[in-house]
Amino acid sequence: MTNQDEHKEGIGGMINPRRYGIERVAYLLMRLSGLGLLAYFIGHIYETSSILKGQVGWNEFLALTQTNEGHAILAIVIAMCVFHTVNGIRVMLGHGGVGVGKPARPDYPYIPASQNIRHKMGIYSAIILAAIAMMYGLAVMFGE
Repeated sequence: MTNQDEHKEGIGGMINPRRYGIERVAYLLMRLSGLGLLAYFIGHIYETSSILKGQVGWNEFLALTQTNEGHAILAIVIAMCVFHTVNGIRVMLGHGGVGVGKPARPDYPYIPASQNIRHKMGIYSAIILAAIAMMYGLAVMFGE
């Protein structure tokens, strides 16, 4: 095996959270939540279009969503939406220079000023808020 082949890990290397820290986890969750919300958007358009079949068609399709599996999917959608929103605001603020810190001379070992505790707390806050919103959604849907 050559030295060049040793460094080709592919997707497995990209999604390894122990290798890069919470920033890589937030990056991955942002992409997955975006794709999940896109899939939900397409499914929601399909579901809403079932009203064209009249009251009977609407009620039949709505009955599919009023199951335990449907409620679990909606809870996941709630979590994805909250995480994507809060983390997106954190990213936009960071791009605007809020909480980034002062630039410093890149002496070895270089620690980027943008990857500071403020942004890490923003990531953890996004995850915690998403979990709280998901639990609240589950409590409302299951009537607890």
